[in-house]
Amino acid sequence: MRILIVEDHAELVTMLVRLLETAGYASDCTTTAEDALLVLSYTRYAVVILDLGLPDADGLSVVRAMRERDDRTPVIALTARASVAHRVTGLEAGADDYLAKPFAPEELLARIQALLRRSGTIVDRTIDCGNVSFDPATREVAIGGVPTVLSARELEVLAALIRRSSRVVTKAHIEQLLFGLADDLGSNAVEVYIHRLRRRLTLADADVEIVTVRGVGYMIMERGA
Repeated sequence: MRILIVEDHAELVTMLVRLLETAGYASDCTTTAEDALLVLSYTRYAVVILDLGLPDADGLSVVRAMRERDDRTPVIALTARASVAHRVTGLEAGADDYLAKPFAPEELLARIQALLRRSGTIVDRTIDCGNVSFDPATREVAIGGVPTVLSARELEVLAALIRRSSRVVTKAHIEQLLFGLADDLGSNAVEVYIHRLRRRLTLADADVEIVTVRGVGYMIMERGA
C-alpha cells in the first residue's frame, strides 16, 4: 500500500518516510497543496497524511477539493492547532482523522491501520495461498507457519498477488503500487522484484509459484493447482 505525505517540514518528512517504510508502507511526498492535488488526480493512495499548514494554502483546501471531486481517500490531518474548534473544522471539511503535533509515531501507525480497516482496504483476517499466509492488518508474512521478512517492495508485490490469487495482476498495476512518483523505475524493474520474490519463496520452501502471463502481468497460485 502507498501513502501520500503532504508536508513541507523536511525533518518530519524524513521521519515519516522511515516510519512508514519500517511498517511496510511505500510513500510519496509533496510539499504544497497544488502538488498534492495534482498527484492525487492520477495516483491512487491508501491514505493521505496531510499537514494543514502548507506554504501555498491551508491544507483543508486540499481535503475540500478531494471531496468535491469525489475522492474518498482517507485523510489524516496533522496540525499544531489542537483546539476543539480546529478539529471540528477539519472533520467537517472532510478529514477522517486529526492528529496534533507533536505526536507519537506508534499512534500515527495505529490511526493508519484504523482508517484502512474502516475503508475496507484491510480486514482482520489472513489471506492464504498454499502454505503462504499474509496478514493485511499487520502486513506479516508466514511460509509454512514460519514468519518471513520481505523488503517493502517485495511485500508490496506479494500483497498485490496474494489478494488476487489464481487471477492475473497487470504489470502496470504492480508498477504503480511499487513506484508511484519514484524516479528510479527502470524498464525491467517489475521483473527484478518478481525475480527476487520468486527466489525468496523458493528458499523458504513455499508451495506456490508466480506465473508470468506474457503481455499482461503475473499471478500467484498453489503448485499443481
